[in-house]
Amino acid sequence: MPKGITLGKIEKEVERLTPKDQLKLLEKLAHQLKKTGVAVKKELDWEGLYGLGKGLWKNEDAQEYVNRLREDRV
Repeated sequence: MPKGITLGKIEKEVERLTPKDQLKLLEKLAHQLKKTGVAVKKELDWEGLYGLGKGLWKNEDAQEYVNRLREDRV
């Protein structure tokens, strides 16, 4: 940001805009962020998680495991 310009000053200037111009500014900012990749939602790779917990609860009763977790919370 150039010297002397603060986010607070920008916010005050934006408040002086009409709602229509505020919306235009918002659209421009969103478009700019999409181009930089900041606003891009990353997809989770669920397939990469497949099998990670294999054997984690081997030879353990599911209900006993849940009961133990509940006891630890108290």
